Amino acid sequence: MTYAKPSSRSFSLSLCLSVALCATVPARAATPINDWPQATAEQQSRAREAIAPAEKLIRDGKFEAITSILIARHGALVYEAYFDAEGQDALRNTRSATKTVVSLLAGQAIADGKLAGVQATVLPHMRLAPALNQSVRQDAVKRAITVQDLLTMSGPLECDDWNQWSRGNEERMYLLEDWVEFFWTLPRRGFAAWTSKPADSSYGRAFSYCTAGVTTLGVAVANAVGETLLLYAQRRLFAPLGIQTAQWQHLPTGPAQAGGGLALRSRDLLKLGQMVLDQGRWQGQQVVPAAWVKESLTPRARMEDGTDYGYLWWLHHLQVGGSSIQTAAMNGSGGNTVQIVPTLNAVVVITTTNYQVRNAPRLTLRLLTEHLLPALAAD
Repeated sequence: MTYAKPSSRSFSLSLCLSVALCATVPARAATPINDWPQATAEQQSRAREAIAPAEKLIRDGKFEAITSILIARHGALVYEAYFDAEGQDALRNTRSATKTVVSLLAGQAIADGKLAGVQATVLPHMRLAPALNQSVRQDAVKRAITVQDLLTMSGPLECDDWNQWSRGNEERMYLLEDWVEFFWTLPRRGFAAWTSKPADSSYGRAFSYCTAGVTTLGVAVANAVGETLLLYAQRRLFAPLGIQTAQWQHLPTGPAQAGGGLALRSRDLLKLGQMVLDQGRWQGQQVVPAAWVKESLTPRARMEDGTDYGYLWWLHHLQVGGSSIQTAAMNGSGGNTVQIVPTLNAVVVITTTNYQVRNAPRLTLRLLTEHLLPALAAD
């Protein structure tokens, strides 16, 4: 089982080498919001004692470069540890976990009446060059691509980041200036005899991990709401959660990159997970509609055995001891993850810089299933 396969090279934008490609936006909350409710000293002590063996392994380098672990139980911060010099205020680039944030923003846009719903077609919210616009409109398959197609990574275009030969592989996209144009010029997807057609796949959709599609979805959401994705995210998601700073990466053409690279504090990643665990609420305020949370966490496509996919959410069936624990997760390369664990009323954040480490997501999986979740289950 994998979270998100790391790229064959470092994502060139992740270093934020250019002001044009990376922006930090403060989120202005109307009123002060508590950063995190704290668990009791006794609860924190028990958690630290239970996780101490895992901490030693991390500090000994057994899981390579883990940078932070945070755990919330029953809505309170029970465990927090940083394993690098950056500490609590560092902005953590969790790569493709950004995609799940964009799912939340799409839900907000639907709630605001700016998107007609998941069955709405994407093309009306595009601002393509005239020649490309005409070409796409003449293609019935492309013209019919919906928001749901992009939210479930099961659209009709040939786009697969996990296949180096794919025309839509994200590495090919990064070589070009216009990443949205890249998506719309992709050919239609074909299904060889040895592959599953959508009608024969679980939930009626054939999954294919496609960063270009989510990149395009982010631009569509921004155009639909009539403001940049940065400002919309600040106003409709981050400010209500008391998230003070968010650092986005950008397409070479200007818009925010919805496909990856958003950097947030570990505590703020934990807030996003807690808010979703609580059906869209944070500290008594309904931030995201509960109905959207439920829809988003409903299986829509089968990624592989033990893992389904919702609306840009990974839906895992993790083996912990002799039991299967279901989680919903925001995942990114390097093994970065925000895991929501309803049966334990818990949220776990693990951040790393293992971007170039072979099988890094499996390292995170081992840390989670062999150490952290057993410690929580035993408490």
